[in-house]
Amino acid sequence: MFHRTERLFLRPGFPEDWEAILAGVADEGVVRNLARAPWPYGEEDAKFFAAMEQDRSLPHFLVTLPGEGVIGSAGLGEHEGRPEVGYWIARKHWGKGYATEAARGVIDVARMLGHTQLTAGHFVDNPASGKVLRKLGFRPTGSMRTRFSRARGCAVPSVEFELELGEPAVELPQAA
Repeated sequence: MFHRTERLFLRPGFPEDWEAILAGVADEGVVRNLARAPWPYGEEDAKFFAAMEQDRSLPHFLVTLPGEGVIGSAGLGEHEGRPEVGYWIARKHWGKGYATEAARGVIDVARMLGHTQLTAGHFVDNPASGKVLRKLGFRPTGSMRTRFSRARGCAVPSVEFELELGEPAVELPQAA
């Protein structure tokens, strides 16, 4: 699956993308904000991520910028049985709105796939991600949970969010 936003192209990862992934995510400042990525993040981790199979109902994408290549990743995953939005952007591209734009593209894909609600969260010491989620229309649930961070090797408090996408469109029969 592929998706285009105003400035970005979201596409599946390919095995040959591992070096670009490694260059973007092998930064402790990036990895420490992710739940599933280890630290240190190495070549084998990047190769595994680049070759991950897609789940048609929960796709994940590499975020590419024309002229730059891979600058991050954004997609859907599952957390506690519910679809969850996640993303990372390479440090040199922070502060340019790419995380918001990429996640908005993922939300558009989620709507097309028929999802009616999404979840997301951010570690309490990453308020920038909370700003991104609020820009996208996510609302705090009022719940703070601990989530395990592989990079940190411990459970970290996480602020939880939800986004209601509404009911999927119902096709009406054509009038004769």
